[in-house]
Amino acid sequence: MADDSPTAASGASNLIDTGNAVESGAPSTIPLPTHGFESLDQLASEESGHVPAVEIISRAAVLLMNASAEKLGLATTGEPDIDLDEARRLITSLAGLVAASQGFLGIHRQPLRDGVRTLQAAFREASSYPDEPGQGPGEELLS
Repeated sequence: MADDSPTAASGASNLIDTGNAVESGAPSTIPLPTHGFESLDQLASEESGHVPAVEIISRAAVLLMNASAEKLGLATTGEPDIDLDEARRLITSLAGLVAASQGFLGIHRQPLRDGVRTLQAAFREASSYPDEPGQGPGEELLS
């Protein structure tokens, strides 16, 4: 027997309940695609209503920092798997998040800025052909 649920039809793993019962028989949930960030889903669904925004932003920044460090070969126990293209994207995204949030990060502001700068320096060191000063990943965002 085929499953006609929105999850089965779209391959989605998450549903948002809209709270609207529809008389036509249409589902009252919106299917969301699978994206692989289950730990963030857990944070969003279980506790985000009780956690201050600065804490959620800080957690997202730490996630980006850890991923950047891994792509730079800094956070591995075995043979490092360096991917500078991916590291550039992650560091730039991290710098954008920190730059956009710095007005309300409070005591988290400076440690996050320092973390971005450390990753930018590590990126420059790992590059065979380092970017010009100010042209590295996210450098234009955090001056």
